[in-house]
Amino acid sequence: MSTVTDIDARGTQHCETSALGVLLRHLGLDLSEPMLFGLGSGLSFIYWDGKNMGFPFLGGRVKPFELTRNLAGRLGLELLVQETTSPRKAWDGVAASVDAGHPVGLQLDSHYLDYFGSKIHFGGHVVALYGYDDHNAYLVDTDQQGGAVSTSLTSLAQARAARGPMTAKHRSFTLAAPASLPAPHERIVPAITACADAFLDPPIANLGHRGIEKAGKLVQTWLQRTESPQRDLPQAALLMEKAGTGGALFRNLYRDFLAECADLLDSSHLRTGHALYTEAAALWTEAAALIKKAGESGDARCLDQAGSVLKDLSRLEREAMQALSRLGSARPRA
Repeated sequence: MSTVTDIDARGTQHCETSALGVLLRHLGLDLSEPMLFGLGSGLSFIYWDGKNMGFPFLGGRVKPFELTRNLAGRLGLELLVQETTSPRKAWDGVAASVDAGHPVGLQLDSHYLDYFGSKIHFGGHVVALYGYDDHNAYLVDTDQQGGAVSTSLTSLAQARAARGPMTAKHRSFTLAAPASLPAPHERIVPAITACADAFLDPPIANLGHRGIEKAGKLVQTWLQRTESPQRDLPQAALLMEKAGTGGALFRNLYRDFLAECADLLDSSHLRTGHALYTEAAALWTEAAALIKKAGESGDARCLDQAGSVLKDLSRLEREAMQALSRLGSARPRA
């Protein structure tokens, strides 16, 4: 058996930030999950639908692994990424890192993991690997999935080799720190403004505030979009609230990030952004409840209400991001 010592196997709410937390704590940098999410400019929005999809998908964060790249760059960490089509080479690289005393992040399809509660294919799932023996791998996943967990080496190999939407070729990654780590609060303003700028000026209408506005129109058609609204609408609502989002489609995490920042920076723009995202988080939870109710009851009026809430959210989040984009003049608190 090979195990990295002194692992703080704390599961949190979102998979990528849970794994990053494990790797960073091992380097001596212990940040809250909202701070990890915010420094990685993780918040976004996408309305995703297509001919090959059974039902539309509402996403509230940047694409898989972009958060990790953003966070490493912002904190001045060395991000070492390995990808390969060879299962043997992929495992040898991961085992070598663990043998050398370094936990490893893995991107994989959660469907194949023995312990995973929901057997849905999701190729953008991320875990931290900190040990293995002849039969099992020892991982840290979200708190919802059990925190410190284990899965068979066979299932792990299947999960890493999976192909499909959001998958990567046996992607693994480690982080290394420079001699002196930067103070995270020094990186707050560029993290917030980069996130705001991307949200305010999306390249296509399915993203950012424009995507939320579009979702507000299309959600009203969802009862006709599926042959099984009793299954698909509550499932969509569940994904918004419970599927590793931290609640309210990641808006709870971003609200809490902004609250932490407000303790460090004296800025009216930041206080405005925090107040608006506090309001937005509550409205996202309301929208999810209306979508769930529509699926269970078949009442289209619930979707009309959800559409109105999403229209309000598009305006609210645009105003929040406009305030946050002006953060450059913020001053650290004394």
